Amino acid sequence: MSHKCFISYHAADKKAVDDFCENFGGSFIRRGIQMEDDIIDSNNTNYVMQRIRQLYLQDSTVTIVLIGRCTWARRFVDWEVQASLRQPKDGYPNGLLAIQLWESYTTLPIRVKLNVDSGYAKFYKYPTSSTNLSNMIDEAWNARFDKANLIINPRDRFRYNKSCE
Repeated sequence: MSHKCFISYHAADKKAVDDFCENFGGSFIRRGIQMEDDIIDSNNTNYVMQRIRQLYLQDSTVTIVLIGRCTWARRFVDWEVQASLRQPKDGYPNGLLAIQLWESYTTLPIRVKLNVDSGYAKFYKYPTSSTNLSNMIDEAWNARFDKANLIINPRDRFRYNKSCE
C-alpha cells in the first residue's frame, strides 16, 4: 500500500529531492511544498503552521525529512515537522522518518532528533530499494498508533533560518 507522504527538505537540495521522488515514486504518494521559495508569505508563525497543515499535510500520514547539509537550519522544516506531529482532534499525528540524501550529512533538525531519541521516529541511510523505503514508511505509519505517546513536540519553533556554514 502506498502511503501519502509529506516531503520536508531544504530548498538547496531540491534536485536531490526530485531525484529521490522520481527513483522511489512507486513507494509513496508525494505531498508537500514543491516550490523553491517559501510560498506562504507571512511572519505570523501560527498562520503559517495552519496553512501548512491545511494545504499540504491534511491528507498525508507520514512525513519524510530528507537530510542534506543545511536541512537542520531551515525554519520551514522545523514548522513542517511540528505541524506533522500535532495530534489532530479526530485522527493521528503523522509518522516521522528522516533519510540521508548523502552519507556525509548526519545533522538532524532539533525537533526530528528529539523524536529519533525518544523512539518515535527513525533516521535512515539512503534506501537501497523501493522495498527498503516502503518498509521504512510502513514502520513510521505504524508508529502513529503504537508510539504516539513518545512524541516530543515543543511549542517553541524557529523564528528565522539558522546560519549554515
